[in-house]
Amino acid sequence: MKLTVIGHWGGYPKAGEASSGYIVEHEGFRLLIDCGSGVLSRLQTHFPVSQLDAVILSHYHPDHVADIGVLQHALLIQSFLGTKKKLPVYGHREDEQGFRSLAYRDVMEGIEYKGDSSVSVGPFTISFVKTRHPAPCYAMRIEADGKVLYYTGDTSFTESLILLANQADLLLCECNFYGGMDGSGAGHMTSIDAGRLAHQAGATRLVLTHLPHFGNLQQLVEEAGTAFNGTIELAAMNKVWII
Repeated sequence: MKLTVIGHWGGYPKAGEASSGYIVEHEGFRLLIDCGSGVLSRLQTHFPVSQLDAVILSHYHPDHVADIGVLQHALLIQSFLGTKKKLPVYGHREDEQGFRSLAYRDVMEGIEYKGDSSVSVGPFTISFVKTRHPAPCYAMRIEADGKVLYYTGDTSFTESLILLANQADLLLCECNFYGGMDGSGAGHMTSIDAGRLAHQAGATRLVLTHLPHFGNLQQLVEEAGTAFNGTIELAAMNKVWII
């Protein structure tokens, strides 16, 4: 699997960048995880919109779905220009309005996933666990050819995340707060929470994402390292990992 960060900021994008959006590729299949503000613009620096094969959404907060409407219009315009495809977008129905907004004319189709089951999307098998966040949100275990990418979505620390993250080759973990802070009320993790999750899950590599707009971000890596002795890195726009 190949993971490319399109956007990694929490809440809103830094100037010229994007909030949550990640491309996972395997066997020529391109899956977009979350589609936040600025994602569509940045994605097109990698490949045309017409080459996107599927989208999956953790939840419906704007920093994770703001560009869905823009993506719909892009697909519609491309259909007028002769590139016709119906893009599958996977989401949960616990926010019915959010789910219903995914279907758009003949260019986008909303497909439900449920937290107690898994789905096959191209070459990927994706399983889910509900997170602890103000809006219904799901973490995802994405598997292909014996490799595991685990994406937390948005969440404060909860023991329920650990089992599904077991032995992840790469743990893409939200980290919106520094070690001395309390992110639980906002439904977000601290750097130390992220390190603890990686340690307890036995992950190989920890990548911190959904990053804050304040402070020294390298401090997040140092703090996570007090709980996890594996490789720890910060997500960054256009950064790539091979899993």
